Order: sequence, then structure tokens, then C-alpha cells
Amino acid sequence: MLRVGITRETAQGERRVALTPDSVARLVKGGIAFDVELGAGTEAGYSDSAYEKAGATMLPDARSVFQSAGLIARVRKPTLDEATSLKAGTVLVALLQPASSPDLLTRLKEAGITALSLELVPRITRAQSMDVLSSQSTVAGYKAVLLGAAALGKLLPMLTTAAGTIAPARAFVIGAGVAGLQAIATARRLGAVVSGFDVRAAAREQVQSLGASFISAEIATPGAEDKGGYAKAQSGEQHRMTLEAIAQHVRDQDLVVTTALIPGKPAPVLITEEMVRSMKTGSVIVDLAAEAGGNCVLTQAGETIAVNGVTIIGATNLPATVPLHASQMFSRNVEALIKHLAKDGTVTIDPADEIVGPMIVA
Repeated sequence: MLRVGITRETAQGERRVALTPDSVARLVKGGIAFDVELGAGTEAGYSDSAYEKAGATMLPDARSVFQSAGLIARVRKPTLDEATSLKAGTVLVALLQPASSPDLLTRLKEAGITALSLELVPRITRAQSMDVLSSQSTVAGYKAVLLGAAALGKLLPMLTTAAGTIAPARAFVIGAGVAGLQAIATARRLGAVVSGFDVRAAAREQVQSLGASFISAEIATPGAEDKGGYAKAQSGEQHRMTLEAIAQHVRDQDLVVTTALIPGKPAPVLITEEMVRSMKTGSVIVDLAAEAGGNCVLTQAGETIAVNGVTIIGATNLPATVPLHASQMFSRNVEALIKHLAKDGTVTIDPADEIVGPMIVA
């Protein structure tokens, strides 16, 4: 019988859990056993008793889980010491950041571990239910607007009061992927006048469908996205045109949320220092690309700074700040992957499989 292990997350600030009790209960009915470290889901709002009720066996520490389970499901990558504790033959499923984790991947290979990186779930129809990047980007886009609204010195909606009418704030979202579209929808729900920008032509209709205006449609082109739907790096001339369009628009905005990422590459710089200095005093930038270098040239990952009266929030790991629902969504993705992997009571890792093959990093 396949035994799946769930442990506490050890990355700083990480409050999510890879699998929730609901997912555990469904997988147990499918003939899969679970070993869960005591307290693994506590910070996400899931009690040990809920896991026990779902049919899991509770173990005192991570090492016990590592030695018992054949598949370990985590949110974030293990430390080098944790990797050493995994038994040979274990399958590890997590956000492994393979491009920046060469030492970890070497350690996993030496230890005889098969590692699947959740960042590498292919963008194909069959794998949509396993796409943790999309589910967690939804949470990040939502929370980014709340952070920005809290830091802004004005209200987002138009209000008519006995003290007069308050004009609505202006919000601008750069990048109309999953996070960007959720940010647009959230800013609209909060009453802001919202605009969006993306280099991909397909994004125009999506942005407008949410009630936001689309900026500089002439820059967006069908060739600006790859086969997975991600934006591709622009040529020098295209990037110059993009910067000009953003510079003209950003100076009048109260809240700017940036979400532009290019897989496997540093985030494109879309807000220059000159643009920041052109913005109104009291305006706010929330940079969701902070961990990849930032879309704003002044962004400092994990820090909030002020430049010329403009607040710049280098947001990192926002899904961990909404741990209950972020874990619920993450768990459903991992549950779908485990169902795909589990065959006749064992895990089948087939490099030729169109979902599993691209995910294998060790």
C-alpha cells in the first residue's frame, strides 16, 4: 500500500500545508495510507484530530514520517538536512525551485530520491487540476490588492457622504495572468477605477471582461506569448514601447500592482526609478515579482520602502498569509497529482508521461 507523508513546513513564514484533511479522507478511500507529523496543519487551521478523523496516522516528528512514507508531499522544498533524512526510493513532490536549488537537487540524486517539482506542471488541459502556480497566484493577486489598499492613504471606492463626495482611487495592474486578473477583479470589487496592461493580445478581452480598461492595445501582439500561454521576453524596441506606455499611464495612478513574470528568467523591469518619481505622493506599488528580481527597479524582496513619497511593497509568498484557503487549493492540486501517480497501490513515475516527465528534476 502506498503511504504518503505530510510534514510541517520549515521555510520561514510558510504557514500552508500540502494536503488538507478533506483531501486525505478522499485519498484514504482510494486505498492510500497517510503518515502526518503532529502539528503539520495547525498554522493553516487544520487540527491533528481532523487528520486522524480523515484516517491518517499521526507521527511525532518529520524524521519518522520520512522513514515511513514512500511519497512525501510538501509545499516548499526541504532543507539539505531534511533531504538527507529521506529514505532511498522516496518520491518527493513540492515547489522545489529547481533553477536556484542545484545543491538540493544533487543531494536528492545522491540519496536516491525521485523529485517532482510542482512549478513544472505543464500547461496542458489534462494537468489543469494539478497546477499549483495558478491556484496560488489567485490568492496572491487577491491579497496584493488588500495590501496596497491598506497602505494607501485614501479609500478605493467612490463614496457620497454628508461630508461630500470622495472620488474613487485609480488602480493599475501590470500583467494579466492569473494573479493579475484576480488583482483586477479584487480592485474592481473594492470600487477602484481599474486599468490593466499585458503584452499578450489575448489578455485584452480578459481585462475588459472584468470591467477594467486595457492600456496601449497596439503594443499587445499574438506572438508575445509562448505555447504555454506565458509572456515571452520582448525585443529591445518592443520593451522600449512598453516602458513608454507604462510611463505615461502610471503617473496618474494611486495603486499599481505588478505581476509580470517570464518562466526561468528574471522578472522584466517595467517600472523605472524615473517612473516612480513621476508618481503622486502617497501612491503605492505592490510588486508580486519581487522574488524574481521585481518589475520595479527599486523593489526590495520582502521589504516595504518609500521613495519620493511612493510606497513600494516587495511582496513575497502572499499565499502563506492566507493559509487556510491557499492550502485548500494547493491540496486539491496535489491530490489530483497523487491520483495520477498512484497505480495499483504504488507510485508509477513514467518519464514518458506528458504530465510527469516535465516535472522530474531528480
